Amino acid sequence: MTATISLAQARAYCLDKTKSSGSSFYHSFRFLPEEQRLGMIALYAFCREVDDVVDETLDEQQARSELDEWRQRVDDLYNGRADHPVCIALKDDLQRFNLHREHLLELIDGMAMDLDQNEYANFSELALYCYRAASVVGLLTVEIFGYRDRGTLQYAHDLGMAFQLTNILRDVGEDAKRGRIYLPQDELQRFGVAKAHLHLNHTTPEAQKLFAYQAERAERYYQKAFATLPEGDRYAQRSGLIMAAVYHRLLQHIGQRDFRILEQRPSLSKWRKIRIAWTAARAEKKRYRQFLKHKAHE
Repeated sequence: MTATISLAQARAYCLDKTKSSGSSFYHSFRFLPEEQRLGMIALYAFCREVDDVVDETLDEQQARSELDEWRQRVDDLYNGRADHPVCIALKDDLQRFNLHREHLLELIDGMAMDLDQNEYANFSELALYCYRAASVVGLLTVEIFGYRDRGTLQYAHDLGMAFQLTNILRDVGEDAKRGRIYLPQDELQRFGVAKAHLHLNHTTPEAQKLFAYQAERAERYYQKAFATLPEGDRYAQRSGLIMAAVYHRLLQHIGQRDFRILEQRPSLSKWRKIRIAWTAARAEKKRYRQFLKHKAHE
């Protein structure tokens, strides 16, 4: 990649990277004003790039080397240099949004944790991974969306935790087959679930109870995030709330299937996710109008 790439080409690269991921996040970006939408697409493309290093690079040393290259790209970015399409797009966004260097570096550290360990002894260890892999993304995201109340930062942290815990539950079978177990080891032992059980295409009663426990934890983070978000910042954060509606519905879907998630990876159809996103967007717009009406009468 060279610095001769134009900003328009860099933006197109980021958009293609985001669309090709098949992520639900792209649908929530569509409700944003143009500058914020472009910023979110560039940020998400960055997330995909560093995540793909770990997921798609077979040689561990090569993966570590590539992550080091991304750390150097981040340093260069904050020194005014960019030679990768994602960085070229982000360089333009740094002038608009208060994106913190340490958060981008923490995200890379989170991806590196997948090279350092395949299991987590307890939730304290897992929480660090969730923070680096997801909460820092939330903290970067709220900078793009904009906020006035610092309580919004706590909301972003908790919502990121909820998202990552939902991902872990959704992907538990696939991750186990890849040799990664994100469920805390002490909790597997508490519920009597052997690691080998996660490789089965059958969810045992013990595993159902373990998964239900994980879902309860994720639900607490969702509720804490929703309760923490200041009303005055809610509309600015609506894209995150739209995404939360989709992820929260996925968590509920898992529960409605009695946590039988080893037989088939749980998912929501594309059109169902779009419908959930559209409904959430309308609800947030209505709530914002009520908020403005209330403020006008104060």
